Amino acid sequence: MKKKCIFLDRDGVLNVDRVDYVYRMEDFIIPKGVPEALIALKEAGYLLVVITNQSGIAKGLYERKHVYAIHEAIQKACGGVLDDLYFCPYHENFDSRSLTRKPGSLLIEKAAAKYQVDFNLSFMVGDHERDIIAGT
Repeated sequence: MKKKCIFLDRDGVLNVDRVDYVYRMEDFIIPKGVPEALIALKEAGYLLVVITNQSGIAKGLYERKHVYAIHEAIQKACGGVLDDLYFCPYHENFDSRSLTRKPGSLLIEKAAAKYQVDFNLSFMVGDHERDIIAGT
């Protein structure tokens, strides 16, 4: 049976975004209401999958371990309701073009295949046009 899923951007949706990058714990802030919203979505039967561009890795500003640390902090704050994390570490101006980078949809497609997602019952939540394009 196919499943319903909410694909979630990270920065600006699950945590407060910054002008630069969120990779240090001291810069990490979860907006009020996010944990409760995620728990409610999980209780409504949705898979919750984070789909995020993390080009600071390509730029040499931080490492993958920083992305995982922030994800673990979100998980802890939200009761472990997130089902998975997919991120694109690339940036076209620094290393390569990649279909995994939003607005490309490859990360969403990979998650959908892994979890047998029904796109007709699923949504992408983001704070930029590239998120919406990736989810269409």
